[in-house]
Amino acid sequence: MRWVLPLLLLAGCAQVADNVARRSARSVVLPVVSQYMPSGPAQLATDCVLNNASAGEISTLARDIGTRAGTTTVQTVANIALRPGTMQCLSSQGLPMLGGVTY
Repeated sequence: MRWVLPLLLLAGCAQVADNVARRSARSVVLPVVSQYMPSGPAQLATDCVLNNASAGEISTLARDIGTRAGTTTVQTVANIALRPGTMQCLSSQGLPMLGGVTY
């Protein structure tokens, strides 16, 4: 029973780290998406992109926080935007595909 509390604490720390990475990645993805649609829809489209990104992609995007999105970042967002799950999410929100993103 003594191992339960440390395990719960570790799980809680992992969740906090994931939340921080997702918020950081959001601050990187949103400006990229905002180049192709107005602010309100861009927020929703950013959620679609992040919800279809892998943990590794979230981590990679989060590392770009505080810098202008370069070619690699835009390409990562474009790759995620092309996934069926992302396109389905965009469609279900009534949003256009991110066709302006350079693929």
